[in-house]
Amino acid sequence: MSEPCRLYLISPPALDAKGFAKALNLAFDGGDVACFQLRLKGVADDDVLRAAEALMPICVERGVAFIVNDRADLAKRAAADGVHIGSDDGDYDTARATIGRDKIIGVSCYDSHHRAIEAAEAGADYVAFGAFFPTATKEPKARAEIDLLEWWSEIMVVPSVAIGGITPENCGPLVKAGADFLAVISAVWEHGNGPAAAVKAFNDAIGRTQE
Repeated sequence: MSEPCRLYLISPPALDAKGFAKALNLAFDGGDVACFQLRLKGVADDDVLRAAEALMPICVERGVAFIVNDRADLAKRAAADGVHIGSDDGDYDTARATIGRDKIIGVSCYDSHHRAIEAAEAGADYVAFGAFFPTATKEPKARAEIDLLEWWSEIMVVPSVAIGGITPENCGPLVKAGADFLAVISAVWEHGNGPAAAVKAFNDAIGRTQE
């Protein structure tokens, strides 16, 4: 039997670190979470590092991998578990040389078979596909079809992350298709009953799909 699909939480694009720490703890109270990515856009390097200093200890305590978005140099300075890079964030080899051999590197591959294979062959620890559904978090670079996950899971052992507009209600087909992780943002942080309820709802949905 394959490993169960797990949640990969991504921060809102802007946050107050001290205030958000409470929401992060609540999210982890809701159930299993594999990774948390600090994804801050348009903020100074020092603000990213201060946010990492406030939030990473929570992840360490909960056994959740702490990933920094875009910047391998900041991930290294923060002593994060890894970095996630997109098409505008430099190449894998540079990120690996910066952050070291023992750290996680994930690569956004959008809807590209070719980019995903190149990333996996280079040594990426996971590849991310999406957006699978409409999302208000950011303008997606591409729309991915669910059969991309099926294709990947059949031919590759490198884990896949599905991202883009994913909710507890629509995640089932992604799980069935072989996604190893579901990356979620607004469906957790903007959930009407709070982040703990959102994480529980996701884990319940994943569990029902994989029964």
